Amino acid sequence: MIAVIQRVSESSVSIAGQVKGRIGIGVLILLGIEDADIQEDIQWLSKKIVQLRIFPDENGIMNRSIMDIGGDILLISQFTLHASTKKGNRPSYIKAAKPEVAIPLYEATIQQLGEDLGKHIQTGEFGANMQVSLVNDGPVTIIIDSKNKI
Repeated sequence: MIAVIQRVSESSVSIAGQVKGRIGIGVLILLGIEDADIQEDIQWLSKKIVQLRIFPDENGIMNRSIMDIGGDILLISQFTLHASTKKGNRPSYIKAAKPEVAIPLYEATIQQLGEDLGKHIQTGEFGANMQVSLVNDGPVTIIIDSKNKI
C-alpha cells in the first residue's frame, strides 16, 4: 500500500457536486492498493499514520500525532499511485489491485483507521470520479509505502 499523507487545516471530497466527506484539522490520505497487499499492511500502515508526529507542539515543533490533537482523517482511494511510467507516455496501472481485491482492503483500512484513531473516518467513494479539496497545512506531505517497512 502506498499512502500519501497530507496535514490539512481542512479537506473535503465531492462526487457529482455533492460533498461526501469533510474534515477540519487532520490528515488527508490518498491510498493506493496493490494485489500484494494483505491485512498486515493495513495494520502496520494504520498504526504508523495515527502515531505519525507531524502536528506542532506548543513550541512549533512537529511532535504531536493526529491522536494527540484529536484530529480527523479523510481517506481517498487512488489507484494512480501505482502508476508505472517507465515505458512511453501513458502510465500503466498493472500493479494496482483490481476492484474485487482493492475494495475489501480499502474497507478494512477504513475500519482499522477508525479503530486505531477511535473515531469515524471520512471517505470518498471507491472508483468514483471525485473532486478533492484541501488546505495543506505547512505544507506537510509524507509518502509511506507498506512494502518499505525496514
